Amino acid sequence: MGRTLLRLANDDPQLSIVGGLEPGGSPFLGGDVGQLIGVRDLGVQVTDDPLEAIRQAEGIIDFSHPSVSAEIAGYAAQARIVHVIGTTGFSAEQEDLISAAARHATIVKSGNMSLGVNLLTGLVETAAAALGSDWDIEVLDMHHRHKIDSPSGTALLLGEAAATGRDINLNEFRDSGRDGICEPRATGAIGFAALRGGSVVGDHEVIFAGEGEQIRLVHRAESRDIFAAGALKAALWAKQQSSGLFSMRDVLGLTSKN
Repeated sequence: MGRTLLRLANDDPQLSIVGGLEPGGSPFLGGDVGQLIGVRDLGVQVTDDPLEAIRQAEGIIDFSHPSVSAEIAGYAAQARIVHVIGTTGFSAEQEDLISAAARHATIVKSGNMSLGVNLLTGLVETAAAALGSDWDIEVLDMHHRHKIDSPSGTALLLGEAAATGRDINLNEFRDSGRDGICEPRATGAIGFAALRGGSVVGDHEVIFAGEGEQIRLVHRAESRDIFAAGALKAALWAKQQSSGLFSMRDVLGLTSKN
């Protein structure tokens, strides 16, 4: 994702790359970010110092690790700049830190940055609202073998959309990790299943299963470019906003007006 973001940002005349951040011990430290994408040197060194990386920045785009993203949100708050977060897998404590940072930073945080997935969340919410609780909802996600969080952030985004459509709390109705002899499926539960393997960028499916019929809503990501393009769009949008915590649905104008 880092290379994809750099490549697309370098091609966008509205954007300038002013910093690059890597963890300590990275072989890329001290190198020029241009080398990472096969272009001329851009005069921007890769560093492991967050303050140095954001010293001249108006915004940070962050697909890293939950602990790192929560820390960076604090720096964004101090600098009162934009922070776009594509990281997933946050704990409740880390979510609270990001929410607190959004009092001073303009934060766009989403389990998925693509236009297609965010349109899909709207369809899922509409379907869940229209169908009764006797329709079972299952959310399936498949990713590459190296993905560490499960369910994926996108799967949880879709589950939240289904819960919103039903006007329920996802945490109270979430059903994950069935194995062995299980109790019968609870009425109204929103189930999750995760598959990991190969180099899959991201496949997601929401299944509404009723008596004698099913509705399946599917999204397949074929390139990481869609996430990077969405994140860059979010950064440009957020630059025009006041501080606060926003989602990609806000960026795309898909937030409910009710």
